[in-house]
Amino acid sequence: MGAKKRIRAEKLKEERKNHYYAVLRNCPTSPRKMRLVVDLIRGVEVNEALDILRFTPKEAAKRVEKLLKSAIANWEIKNEGVRLEEANLYVKEAYVDSARVLKRLRPAPQGRAHRIRKRSNHVTIVLDSYNQTEKA
Repeated sequence: MGAKKRIRAEKLKEERKNHYYAVLRNCPTSPRKMRLVVDLIRGVEVNEALDILRFTPKEAAKRVEKLLKSAIANWEIKNEGVRLEEANLYVKEAYVDSARVLKRLRPAPQGRAHRIRKRSNHVTIVLDSYNQTEKA
């Protein structure tokens, strides 16, 4: 590895220590359906986001709730001794990307076939905390 590449990698590694996130990969739900749920929690305080997800009737909400709990656990590991209630955590970023598409065939009339696309997605949740200066 060249010097520039190593320096850049070390810089990214240091920046990543200050980010608290969780990623769900290859979730077998359509990205369009998952975005409806993720849009509900973007920019919302963490405890309120958990409540929203708990009472959302969509199937995707259970997976996003589990992912949010994972992101909170990642934050707790990096911040030992700090209470969650005092940290003022909120969902800074939440986005859904398309993943692989499984292509299947369904029989159609007169000997033809239609293609069925079974979509999946990747979900990423990034947490951050409000500073005292931002609240004022």
